[in-house]
Amino acid sequence: METFLSVLTAAGGLAFFLFGMNLLGNSLERAAGGRMQKALEKMTSNVFKSLLLGLVVTATIQSSSATTVIVVGLVNAGILKLRNAIGVIMGANIGTTVTSLIVSLADPNHANSANMILKFLKPETFTPVIAVIAIIVIMSTKKSKPRMIAEIMFGFAILFNGMMIMTDALKPLSESDMFRNIFATLSNPLLGILVGTVVTAIIQSSSASVAILQTTAATGAVPFSAAVPIILGQNIGTCVTSLLSSIGANKNARRAAMVHLYFNIIGTIIFFIAIYLIQMFIGFPFWNDPISMTGISYVHITFNVVTTILFIPFTGLLEKLAVLTVRGKKNEGQDEEVPQVSVLDERFLRTPQLALSHSKEIIELMGTYAKKNFKRSVTMFQSFDLKKKENILEFEDAIDRMEDRLNRYMVDMTNQELSEQDSRTITYQMKLIVEFERIGDYAINVLELAEQLHQKGVKLSDKAIEELHAFSDAVTEIIELALACVKDNDSKLATRVEPLEEIVDKMEDTLKFRHIERLKNGQCTIDGGLVFLELLTNLERISDHCSNIAVYVIGYQHQLDTLDRHEYIKQMHEGEDSEYSRVFKEYNEKYFSRI
Repeated sequence: METFLSVLTAAGGLAFFLFGMNLLGNSLERAAGGRMQKALEKMTSNVFKSLLLGLVVTATIQSSSATTVIVVGLVNAGILKLRNAIGVIMGANIGTTVTSLIVSLADPNHANSANMILKFLKPETFTPVIAVIAIIVIMSTKKSKPRMIAEIMFGFAILFNGMMIMTDALKPLSESDMFRNIFATLSNPLLGILVGTVVTAIIQSSSASVAILQTTAATGAVPFSAAVPIILGQNIGTCVTSLLSSIGANKNARRAAMVHLYFNIIGTIIFFIAIYLIQMFIGFPFWNDPISMTGISYVHITFNVVTTILFIPFTGLLEKLAVLTVRGKKNEGQDEEVPQVSVLDERFLRTPQLALSHSKEIIELMGTYAKKNFKRSVTMFQSFDLKKKENILEFEDAIDRMEDRLNRYMVDMTNQELSEQDSRTITYQMKLIVEFERIGDYAINVLELAEQLHQKGVKLSDKAIEELHAFSDAVTEIIELALACVKDNDSKLATRVEPLEEIVDKMEDTLKFRHIERLKNGQCTIDGGLVFLELLTNLERISDHCSNIAVYVIGYQHQLDTLDRHEYIKQMHEGEDSEYSRVFKEYNEKYFSRI
């Protein structure tokens, strides 16, 4: 009965430990505002930078599984190249050893140490203090930053409290014959590797798995010979999380997960052979002695550091092995102009800042495709091309799919814990999605108008084509301005949109009047004339949507929840802004003078 209660208490301690680790990791990621993950995009120019970055990130969030999942997501999104990701994965394996070092502070062998610093660092000393401070802050303030720091502290306290519960609960088991017999069976090293792999795969955390082994070792029932293969197996088991995260991802993301698996499996084989050859021919004097918590930490560190050093020169071979395992299509790599729909990776959702950064890239891609479709559609009035038409429709289909995925992604994001700024950004981005999608729709309207003329065998007059060139150039620039101010978050650039939009309005009115006069005078066919008038309307509406985008950028950058577009435009048109007048004159000379 006593043994059952000890196991039950240890299980409760494990629950606290895992919850604390989860709370600590999530709180640290939120506090970082996605900066740690964003750093992965920029600091991977060579294997040493990548390795250092993986080490730092993993040491911070205390989970190599979390880091590799992020890496798989970044590779899947095309942000990280596979080769650059390899160094991050190797660094993550070293970074995960930090947890075992921290847990080893609870090693009973430190209890008699005269070092006051070590005594103060022991969990039973600082954990209650941290927990009390954290809960006071959480209960006394609603400010996001102090609460976030307090949550980090509280997760830290829960983690160590769970570890201490496990340690105390397992101490009585050291006298249990059944308990000793279990570890006696692990004298078979292959069985030890299997146990380490399975346990870690089940709880999906090598940090937690090593901590469990450390707390068990505190009973004195785990010999060095049994601990080594278990630790090796734990490093293999941690790969399960990244493998699961790669399900449904693209081939490079699956390759990144396979790199993680191969790195640990090959490293385990090499380390295993080396250790047992040394034991066979030289022998470790402590081989059958009980291993301490600190000893487990040292073995864990040694394995990860040594295997990383061994693999640094062979990152290219790891990449080739992963590519051979996850093969691409035979036609892969052909440079064809086809639309690409980037993946909105759900792995990023738990870090809204990173998810929003990723969604912004897709919104920008929508805008780029809409601009490309507009420019191509306008050219169809001079020379209609069925192949080009199909390509335009492919891009429009890609825009529609991106809109659908982005909207669903935004809804999923609202289910996460969001800051006030995150909520504002989601609202802002959803507005941009609507505007860019509508620009894409009007580009298709332009294509359909060109097709109408083509099917009727009607062509626009040379004068109409000349006017269309001037008008479409102005609309192209306004699309480019709107897209640029979104990409650069540039509210100053956005102020140039409205003056150009007014020029577009002025050009539309003038060209419509002239074309109606040509129709009256019989200088233009009815079919061609009506299509041209409708074409002018579609181009002007595109400029209206660009104006909306500019207003949204200005409002967002100036932290304005609402910016009255009509009032803003009214003020601009009334000349209250001297810069507006200057830019208006600039565009008047550039475009209106051409007609």
